[in-house]
Amino acid sequence: MQLHLSKSILTIATCALVAVPAVSRAGLGADLNSIEADRAQLRATVQMLAAPRYTVHELQVPGGTMVREFVGASGIVFAVTWRGPFMPDLRQMLGAHFDAYQSAVRVNRTGRARVSVLQPDLVVHSGGHQRAFFGQAYLPQALPAGVTTEELR
Repeated sequence: MQLHLSKSILTIATCALVAVPAVSRAGLGADLNSIEADRAQLRATVQMLAAPRYTVHELQVPGGTMVREFVGASGIVFAVTWRGPFMPDLRQMLGAHFDAYQSAVRVNRTGRARVSVLQPDLVVHSGGHQRAFFGQAYLPQALPAGVTTEELR
């Protein structure tokens, strides 16, 4: 009886794991498919713009903020920028890099001043005030050859 009960519990647990969809980390450093997760989370419309070394996915958020995700030939989101009346969810935009960003901000931030995180594997600049926010985040090692940070607008 106990062996039958153990097999039943194992079967139920296995079915539950199979039924749960895989969690995808959206945003910076994620693959091209993560942009759909960002679009859904932000309830945004998307427009694609091709550049010579990358593709830009512009996500227009209903509140007026524009989020731009830059995808290289490798299919990885190497940069994200935002501008508009509302800050996007940085946990969503920075994805797996959010914790590093948050830790750096805790150590370096003073008041409501502009935020700059300059690490070898993550750069973030963010600022603004009520109804006028802007920011840029990128992975220096993932920038396609020949792409400058000035292009990331």
